[in-house]
Amino acid sequence: MKTPALILTFLAATTVAFAADPIKIGEFACLTGKDATFGQSQHKGIILALEEINAAGGVLGRPVEVISEDNQSKSGESATVAKKLLSRDKVVALLGEVTSGRSLEVAPLAQGAKIPMIATGATNARVTRTGNYVFRVCFIDDFQGVVMAKFAKEDLKATNVATLVSVSSAYSVGLAKVFKETFTAAGGTVVAEQKFNEGDKDFRAQLTAIKASGAEAVFVPGYYQEAALIARQARSLGLTLPLFGGDGWESEQLLKIGGDALNGTFYSTHFTPENKDPAVVEFVKKFKARWDNETPDAYAALGYDALNVLVDAIKRAGETEGPKLRDAIAATKDFSGASGVTTLDKDRNASKSATIITVKDGKLAFHKAVAP
Repeated sequence: MKTPALILTFLAATTVAFAADPIKIGEFACLTGKDATFGQSQHKGIILALEEINAAGGVLGRPVEVISEDNQSKSGESATVAKKLLSRDKVVALLGEVTSGRSLEVAPLAQGAKIPMIATGATNARVTRTGNYVFRVCFIDDFQGVVMAKFAKEDLKATNVATLVSVSSAYSVGLAKVFKETFTAAGGTVVAEQKFNEGDKDFRAQLTAIKASGAEAVFVPGYYQEAALIARQARSLGLTLPLFGGDGWESEQLLKIGGDALNGTFYSTHFTPENKDPAVVEFVKKFKARWDNETPDAYAALGYDALNVLVDAIKRAGETEGPKLRDAIAATKDFSGASGVTTLDKDRNASKSATIITVKDGKLAFHKAVAP
């Protein structure tokens, strides 16, 4: 029997009296399942923004309501819940998802319905190429791949690099492609290209081949579960060279799974709570106060920014009708948020800096920021 998707409706408590019906916004997220930390972080950021928006009087004199649906981290489930949000709940916009694959499931539905969709952490370039109603508040893999290729060459001083790619993930494949193109164009060589599927637990055969390849570093553009296991198995095989990846590593579970094996690894992401920018400091303070002293990660910041960017566009549009709201979102420029300043380019992608995190003594530490 199929487990029903978790459905959560949020209309933040407020002392403001609203006479009008709420503006309904749909969120689809991996609130349970293997990628649950991604979805839960996005969701907490969105709810924090929602509560602040309604406490300040809502938008256009109306409260904002977020209807959240759980795709259970399952392929195909995002499309199912998005159809419900669009047809039954009549939401004016969709927020989500963190992963590229599940965002790609929903993007054509939003485009077909002429309802704007703002992806939070989906970095694959194909997401916004689906159509002009699809946006994102994160950088794309074309940028992230370039950043990490330069990092391998300039910071790690690596000439020969191996890749370990999840062939079942649009995110992993897309990021690896850009990385390889950039790294080889700069004179580097990808000496081994090993593959796996999402959900795999044993990577020893691939790592043994990499060990014999002469690689000086290994690029692992996957998600945190596999990245942490790969680090542990690499170290157990005596593979001590640097491992590095992308924003799919971002999770509170990364260190819990990988432990000390992650020391000396690196990954690129969208945000660090160590950033001393006043907007980031204030966001971290508010997030911790709302969520039992939990430190926000990149996906919490992106979720927070996604709803605020949408509400800012609703204010500028003066209404929630699809085409006019779409135009207002597309005109977003210099929006200061938790994850940095967001300006949407002609392809509806956010242009913003990347942050590189390293693991030292079992803890995450800020390494450097890289501007677009």
